[in-house]
Amino acid sequence: MADLEKASGDLLERLTEVLEARKQASPEQSYVAKLHHKGQDAILKKIGEESCELVMASKDQNPAKVIAETADLWFHSLVLLGWHGLTAADVLAELDRRMGLSGLVEKANRPQ
Repeated sequence: MADLEKASGDLLERLTEVLEARKQASPEQSYVAKLHHKGQDAILKKIGEESCELVMASKDQNPAKVIAETADLWFHSLVLLGWHGLTAADVLAELDRRMGLSGLVEKANRPQ
C-alpha cells in the first residue's frame, strides 16, 4: 500500500506541475490553456459532461469505460483546482483529515 501511495502522490505532483505549466501556454497549443482561456464555465461544463459519462459507463456495467471516464473526471477536476490556485495536495490533505472519521459524523460536523 505504501508503494501505491508514493506512486499516486508522485503522479499527482507531476500532473499538477504539468497542468500549472500548461495554463501559461498558448490556447492553440494546449488543451489545458484553452480551457483556462475560455474561463471557469468551460471547465465546469467539462466536469459536468465527464460526470454524466461516468454515470453512464457505470450504468452500462463497463469497467474499462468506468476507469477511462473516472480518469477524465479527475483530470478536469485537477484543471478546476488549478483555476482556483489549488492542487491535488489540498484535496489529499482534506481526505487525510477525514480518515478514521465516520462519514456520517464528518458530514454532521460540516459548517452549514
